[in-house]
Formats: sequence, structure tokens, C-alpha cells
Amino acid sequence: MSRETILPSSEHADAQPVEKSIAPRGSRSPGSLPGAVLRSCRPKQWTKNGFLFAALLFAQEYGDSAQILRVVAAFFAFSALAGAVYLVNDILDLEKDRLHPRKCRRPIASGQLKPREAAVAAFLLASGALVAAFVLAQAFALVAAIYLGTNLAYSLGLKNRVIFDVFIIALGFVLRVIAGALVIHVPISPWLLICTMQLALFLALCKRRHELLLMDEEASSTRKVLSQYSPELLDQMISVVTASSLMSYSLYTVNPDVQLRQHTTNLHLTIPFVLFGILRYLYLVYKKNLGGSPELVLLKDLPMIIDILLWVVAVLLVLTFG
Repeated sequence: MSRETILPSSEHADAQPVEKSIAPRGSRSPGSLPGAVLRSCRPKQWTKNGFLFAALLFAQEYGDSAQILRVVAAFFAFSALAGAVYLVNDILDLEKDRLHPRKCRRPIASGQLKPREAAVAAFLLASGALVAAFVLAQAFALVAAIYLGTNLAYSLGLKNRVIFDVFIIALGFVLRVIAGALVIHVPISPWLLICTMQLALFLALCKRRHELLLMDEEASSTRKVLSQYSPELLDQMISVVTASSLMSYSLYTVNPDVQLRQHTTNLHLTIPFVLFGILRYLYLVYKKNLGGSPELVLLKDLPMIIDILLWVVAVLLVLTFG
């Protein structure tokens, strides 16, 4: 299959020669260093840290302003850690990113941010985030350190190990949920971890499929692990985790222990919103070629935004009046 049959016309506009996308050395304007660092930290990706609020929601601690502030602080600590990891990853992938039609515009790959400057910024962000995490809670700091370590291991080599790569991505989401529970000192539901793992695998596999089809025959040159996947294999994997994600959430809502702990038997009323969200995402992946950036889907697709908001409202209503 050729790229012309896969990519919309807007994607062709992105596939410019690398030489035109790389800024010459010294072209950065005065005072633009903070902006280049911030762009390298990819603020749009910080939406993933919203999983830190899961325990706050399901533990029904959302009425306590002190608990909310703790989770907000944890959100920014994890965002700083994520930013540090992205900086390190871009330093390591400098040459490969310059060959990518979209990643070649990143500050480090384009020459707007020097690798040494990025390394200093990554160290400062990671150090500050871990100190802040320790102040919030020692157990939370431990999970934050594990999150940082696993993501650095991913950048240093695990991203090139087939299947391991998507599991490391999914583990990052699970660690966020655990951290969100530890920072407010509430029990961690195994069902919440199972549902998070399944959903994260779903998103990671959809992302791999998009990357594979986007780059076509050049895929392995920009991300080595893509040579170990095929569209057919990824379609099979996506089918498995799609079904298991919906089943896990459905079983969670009707589990007697969960119903006893949440003081409601009506949590199953939120299943339609989860089902619509999964089906809508599959539509965007297979028909609109948007699976490469889950954070953009969550920020720009209006039906998905409305569905997520309705799910949150439905959960709040069920837990409050169930």
C-alpha cells in the first residue's frame, strides 16, 4: 500500500525535505530558549497525567479542596518528569527525528535547542519534580522515581523491543493512577489498574499503527521497533484489547465488592459513554488517521470531548446519588 492511499493531503504537506525543516545554527532569537525548552517538553502530552485524578474521582475525594490541591501538585510534578523524559528522548533520537516528516520540526532536531541545553533543562526538571514529590508523600515520590526510571529505560532501548514497547507505555499510565491514589492516601482498586492497563494498551497500539502506516517503507529508519510490526498484526492486537477494555470496565461496574465500596449499584449506567468513546476513537484511527496523537484527539475532537465530559458527569452523579 502506498502512502498516497493512506495519508490525507495535509500529511503530504508535512513530508518536506529535511533540509528545509532544520533551522540553521544560531537562528534562535534572543530570549527564545525557555520557549524552545517548553515546546520540547510537549505540554499537549501532559493531558495523559489526567489519570492522576482517577483515584480522586472514584474514591469520592473530590469534595475535599486539600485533596484536590495535592493531586494538582502531583499533576505538575509528573508533567515536569514527562518533560524531562521527552528532552532526553529527543537528544537520543536527534538523527532519527531529522528524517521524520513531523518530528524534524522539534526544537532539538531543528537546531533551535542545543543538546547540552536540553540535557541541563532535563536534569533541573527531573530533580525539581522528585523533590516536590518527596514533599507531597514519600510513597508518591517512590512511584514518581519508578515512572522516571522506566521511561528513561524506554528511551534508552526498551522502545526497540516489540510488545515490550507498548507495555512500558501502558505501565506509565498505571503508575500515574497509583501515584494519584498514594498522594491522597486512599486505597488502590485493582479493577482501576486493570481498566487503565487495557485502555493504555489500546491507545499505544493505535499509535503504533498510525506510525507504521504514516512512514510506510521508511518506518524502521525512524522507529526501529516498527519493523517488527505489521498492520495486520496490530489490527489483531487492537481487536483483542478493544474487547478486553470494554469487558474489564463492564465487570468493574457490576462487581459486588465495587458496588459495596462505592455504595451504588448503578455504575453500569456509565458503560455507554465508555463504549461510544472506544468506537469513536477507532473511527478516528481507521477513517481519519488520527491515532498518532491521542492527546490531540482528546483536545480537538468535539464528540470525544463531549463524551468524556458526559462520562465524568455520569460518574459523579452515580457516586453522589447512586
